[in-house]
Amino acid sequence: MRLIVFTPGATRQWVKLSAAVRARLRARLESYAATGHGDIKAMKGRAGSRLRVGDWRVIFYEEGETIVVAAVGHRRNVYD
Repeated sequence: MRLIVFTPGATRQWVKLSAAVRARLRARLESYAATGHGDIKAMKGRAGSRLRVGDWRVIFYEEGETIVVAAVGHRRNVYD
């Protein structure tokens, strides 16, 4: 399983989410870290990828065996 780390900005966004949303996102992130499978798409015009969990998005990039989460939020706000 790959290590998951958060940038300071992503950490601030993460703690603002409800506990239920955090649990859903954490489960999908851990599943992706363990298996490499999930609703992942490469970002156009930016480095990194996004993980889709319903209306929520996790923007991340990979450095070796580490998944670095850069942003977390609702789909209408996270790409700004």
